[in-house]
Amino acid sequence: MNGLTIVGLAIVVLGIAYVTYGRYLAKTWGIDPNAKTPAYTKEDGEDYIPTPKAVVFSHQFSSIAGAGPVTGPIIAAMFGWVPVLLWVLIGGIFFGAVHDFGALYASVKNEGKSIGGLIEQYIGKAGRKFFFLFAWIFTLLVIAAFSDIVASTFNGFGEGGALNTPNASAASISMLFIVVAMIFGAFIKYKKPSQSLQFIIGVVLLVSMLAIGIAFPLYFDKTTWLIVTFAYLFLASITPMWLLMQPRDYLSTFLLIGMIVGAVLGVVVARPEMNLPAFVGFEVDGKYLFPTLFITIACGAVSGFHSLVSSETSSKQVKNEKDMLCIGYGAMLIESLLGIVALVVVGAAAVGGKMPEGTPFAIFSSNVAGFLGLLGIPQHVATCIMTMCVSALALTSLDSVARIGRMSLQELFKDDSKEVSGISKIMTNKYFATIITLVIGLVLSLGGYNNVWPLFGAANQLLSALVLITLAVFLKSTKRKGFMLWAPMVVMLSVTFTALVQAILGIMKKIGAGQFVFLTDGLQLIFALLLISLGFVVAVSCFKKLFSKDNKVEAASNNAV
Repeated sequence: MNGLTIVGLAIVVLGIAYVTYGRYLAKTWGIDPNAKTPAYTKEDGEDYIPTPKAVVFSHQFSSIAGAGPVTGPIIAAMFGWVPVLLWVLIGGIFFGAVHDFGALYASVKNEGKSIGGLIEQYIGKAGRKFFFLFAWIFTLLVIAAFSDIVASTFNGFGEGGALNTPNASAASISMLFIVVAMIFGAFIKYKKPSQSLQFIIGVVLLVSMLAIGIAFPLYFDKTTWLIVTFAYLFLASITPMWLLMQPRDYLSTFLLIGMIVGAVLGVVVARPEMNLPAFVGFEVDGKYLFPTLFITIACGAVSGFHSLVSSETSSKQVKNEKDMLCIGYGAMLIESLLGIVALVVVGAAAVGGKMPEGTPFAIFSSNVAGFLGLLGIPQHVATCIMTMCVSALALTSLDSVARIGRMSLQELFKDDSKEVSGISKIMTNKYFATIITLVIGLVLSLGGYNNVWPLFGAANQLLSALVLITLAVFLKSTKRKGFMLWAPMVVMLSVTFTALVQAILGIMKKIGAGQFVFLTDGLQLIFALLLISLGFVVAVSCFKKLFSKDNKVEAASNNAV
């Protein structure tokens, strides 16, 4: 099939889903445009800040559009392009977008509380502690992996010490992004320009940074960039949202949306054929379509990480409840489109029905750069831009994860029922919590995260399942319809527990065959058992509340009911 047909079909289906199912959810759950959001009622100039819809959307989209929507579909294409296409569309519309919108909605309706806070409010304190521990461990893995990806993307030297100009240019552009974003953030904060002027200035700044970065690349090795990345993460975690993350995400969104539009236009011009088979089989290289497909494709279909962004940061910036549909549901659908574009890219790059060689990022960036070349963009410029886009995908998620990890650790030791003292007082300090989170993330990045990374997909999807159950409890407790969460909830629980049990059985077979290696298999076994235990405890707590006849809770605010 022609790739243009697939992309065109996806755009139409996703667009229809937004104006029909998305609006249906908003109407069914209830949106009050006159209600005061937590951004107003708890405004603190740090996290709770009333923010225009376009800016909150840019934060949400740039935070969730990490490596996943590119790598997942490309890897899962080993089963054929039809299963990937179906899961991204069905999952994105009925699972992921509902999950993201629901997490944002529930948080805004409950004073900007995170998912862990919602669990405490509607289920109990024990579940809250387990959830925040789960969320914090999860963020450590993401910090370790994504920081390694970013540092590798910025590495200005190839094998044998050869200069890698596209990487060095991407690094230069990224450093400009950080500095310019802070100046831009201060300008918006104190000068309060109109939305149109802000947009024009943003586009001019983006083009200028791309031009300067390409002209003046920064050549440093991976270790140096890893240190710089963690220094940036420290700033992103402790500074007010308006000073760094909001303006950086706003500017990054221009780049990411531009990449998607450019790739789509390239597909229109190139009209590439899908050189991969439509369907390979239910088993490929010893891996079964269920649950592998649903674990591999997270971002782009449904991802538990998105709920952390929706409830930890985005919900605290929403200016009006009517903005939530665009921010929560809309951002996810655009990410699904990115996943479809990645699928078409790998399908076009395949030769003789075989997957192209290289990492998913390398396949995506090199081939989209080729598409951009068809639009008249010089190959060197296109390659530099795509390298920057790839690093932006990881970096804009990474800074959000660092902030969420810090907040999760603080919440883990926080107790609103009594005065915080002793170790809890130290652990709830944002500077100390940031340092602890980043130091552990750095240690894992330098050596260790690869040993448990194969279980990341299951951890991410288990998180999404737990969030869906929590949202179902919230909707039932507040007399709202929640039937649309039941199918996604059951499917994701089945997927994640099946994947974790398969992983444990696989390790047991290695033990029986005498092939067990503790540094890899042992750590994976410990991590898998920990995930199952935490997930089981939280899930049971949620299900008890969900199926109990007494669902009376004290509302966090008048808006919650």
